[in-house]
Amino acid sequence: MLRNLRAASRKRCSEAGKTLSLVQAPPTMISTRHIARLGKLVSSSVTPHYRFRCTCQLSRSRTLATVTDDPLDQKVEMTNWEKGHYINYKKMSENLSIVRSRLNRPLTFAEKILYSHLDDPHGQDIERGKSYLKLRPDRVACQDATAQMAILQFMSANMPSVATPTTVHCDHLIEAQIGGEKDLARAKDINKEVYDFLSTSCAKYNIGFWRPGSGIIHQIVLENYAFPGGLMIGTDSHTPNAGGLGMCAIGVGGADAVDVMANLPWEVKAPKIIGVRLTGEMHGWTAPKDIILKVAGILTVKGGTGAIIEYHGPGVNSLSATGMGTICNMGAEIGATTSLFPFNDRMYDYLAATKRKAIGDFSRKYAAELKEDKGAEYDDLIELNLSELEPHINGPFTPDLATPISQFKDAVAANKWPEELKVGLIGSCTNSSYEDMSRAASIARDALNHGIKARSMFTVTPGSEQIRATIARDGQLETLEEFGGMVLANACGPCIGQWDRKDVKKGEANSILSSYNRNFTGRNDANPATHSFVTSPDLVVALTLAGTLNFNPLTDTLKDKDGNDFKLSPPTGDGLPANGYDPGQDTYQAPPEDRVAISVAVSPDSDRLQILSGFKAWDGKDAMDIPILIKTKGKTTTDHISMAGPWLKYRGHLDNISNNMLIGAINAANGEANKVKNFMTGQIDAVPATARDYKKKGIQWVVIGDWNYGEGSSREHAALEPRHLGALAIITRSFARIHETNLKKQGLLPLTFADPEDYEKINPDDKVDLMCTELAVGKPMTLRVHPKDGKAWEAKLNHTFNESQISWFKDGSALNTMARHASESGAHT
Repeated sequence: MLRNLRAASRKRCSEAGKTLSLVQAPPTMISTRHIARLGKLVSSSVTPHYRFRCTCQLSRSRTLATVTDDPLDQKVEMTNWEKGHYINYKKMSENLSIVRSRLNRPLTFAEKILYSHLDDPHGQDIERGKSYLKLRPDRVACQDATAQMAILQFMSANMPSVATPTTVHCDHLIEAQIGGEKDLARAKDINKEVYDFLSTSCAKYNIGFWRPGSGIIHQIVLENYAFPGGLMIGTDSHTPNAGGLGMCAIGVGGADAVDVMANLPWEVKAPKIIGVRLTGEMHGWTAPKDIILKVAGILTVKGGTGAIIEYHGPGVNSLSATGMGTICNMGAEIGATTSLFPFNDRMYDYLAATKRKAIGDFSRKYAAELKEDKGAEYDDLIELNLSELEPHINGPFTPDLATPISQFKDAVAANKWPEELKVGLIGSCTNSSYEDMSRAASIARDALNHGIKARSMFTVTPGSEQIRATIARDGQLETLEEFGGMVLANACGPCIGQWDRKDVKKGEANSILSSYNRNFTGRNDANPATHSFVTSPDLVVALTLAGTLNFNPLTDTLKDKDGNDFKLSPPTGDGLPANGYDPGQDTYQAPPEDRVAISVAVSPDSDRLQILSGFKAWDGKDAMDIPILIKTKGKTTTDHISMAGPWLKYRGHLDNISNNMLIGAINAANGEANKVKNFMTGQIDAVPATARDYKKKGIQWVVIGDWNYGEGSSREHAALEPRHLGALAIITRSFARIHETNLKKQGLLPLTFADPEDYEKINPDDKVDLMCTELAVGKPMTLRVHPKDGKAWEAKLNHTFNESQISWFKDGSALNTMARHASESGAHT
């Protein structure tokens, strides 16, 4: 009872804002207003000897014993790399108390994190799936490809420093060619202008900078910045990786990051919560990756849209922290806002192993709020028995086509997928932990002991310099190289299309298998005929050894060097290194104390970087008789809208990168990519060229899209490019969450058909009128369609704009709105 009372004593006095302290005193000493404030936390009927009083009253009676030490008053820094940025569990606890008194119901863990970070816990409207929450994230993380545009936008805010702790990570611009060291050296040379810009701008604006070679953003965050109960946004869709340490980490576009960097609250629609209850325990060839592969098969690529996936149940405790990170990472592929696990001893062990024991100790003091409340309700619930879970392989061409290994050979035959496995790839931000590499190396060692090596090409991508150095010291890297592996740079590489692949020609059908997270058409090697499958590192190594998709290591045998049959042993590997982590080379640049004299130069002649100009505000009129630039058919991911690979080098130059706008999208008019008809000239041309011609002539245009438009990467260039080239609206059957927000931020109208069948009725050569003056919260808009030959008809369009977001459209962009508010504020002072 005393422990409960002490916990309750952390509540705030409703009269004076003082801390309530536990005292031993007669019952008459407690204020009835205090009892009301404490609510259901403590019942006065069961506490005859302990009562609460304000600390302001205690000075009148020195004889009263007090308990004033609040364990949440500690100052524990978020990271070893920064000074003065503390984990504020005290504030989180206070916000939660306010929200609990309002909602009066058990909360999920995800809700606890979100509501404890509310900008206004007293006044915030809170309803899952409906309310727009205004939140105050603890951190911002940016990868180098998206950081360029984010920092260019932040510079326009004219602030001397970021207001929220921020880091930039160089991982996206390193192309895999011949091996890690040489590829890294080449990238540093080719991207010098961009790296210099990021280095100097980070130093200028007080941003931590992780240089090329340091590792992949999500692995660096897990190793150094993630902490239980924290809220972070990151300019990459796989930011949820930090959920493996109980952090609510959400992928966003650069404009959202700029808001938080500039000390504005971050806005997101209150997610629904999908619970995944884990029971049992994995064994044999089953790995953490198989959990998310199975869940992806259940929910599909759009099943998690607008929801947080919250894992819980007794099965959670059998997973390593990095294994949980893997699961959260790939949750992006089902459209989830984020995924997370409750704090447990496995997370504590990882924090201790990465020299953050103080954070682990502090989290244990806040542990009651680092898990779901008993009786918390979920909007949907999935139950998985890990003891019965089979290893899975998902794909090709989509990450939600899930096939158990026992059925995979039959699926290969039935679908006529290329049986020969050309390349096996392990690593990436999803699966490059010490545990992953140790298990993979145990399989490779088993094969080497039988005198055989990989039959397929095999690559290894360490997730960070710390992982590379540690597995080099402990021998796993040597084993994987002996097995036939090419060690790539500590970077994204082939996972995001940074792969100079030479073994097949473009258009040649082939199969590759990776431990990555995403496998859309052409994603890895820009070859639309490559059948890309995703699975655990364990199965990648096993099938690479066999050289074929027609191999099940659970049941099939291989031939050793003497021609004898043998069966691979199930993989084994420690979750954490027994001798601790080796940090490897120092790749971190801390911002200097004196930043005033630092200059951030952007050459006006650069083809890599371009200072941004503001977009024009809406003219206040309806748009009449405007063309459809393209009606896309089927999947239109952000890779289709703004390809990565060689285009990454232009991420800081909006005009140049706009030359890749929608070049991967399939035109419903002809079934081809990057071929659309210019209604003015009648000629067939590339999508960007046609858009530029319309823009030159002052003609706005719209895009018509299919289901889940904009799924995949968080890249805001997929919204910036259409805006730059003259788009007014993107009209689809449905949107992926991040892309819909990105479009709003850039002053575009993301609209959905009230009747999805209207998508089928519209022809690519129709003209449309869009009644922009009808834009209002909760009300549909009208699209009047003028067929080339036929009678005009109308379609109703829905949207999710709130009042503040409508101002983004009217002002021309969210950045314009920010500038207007700043100007108005300056005028009033």
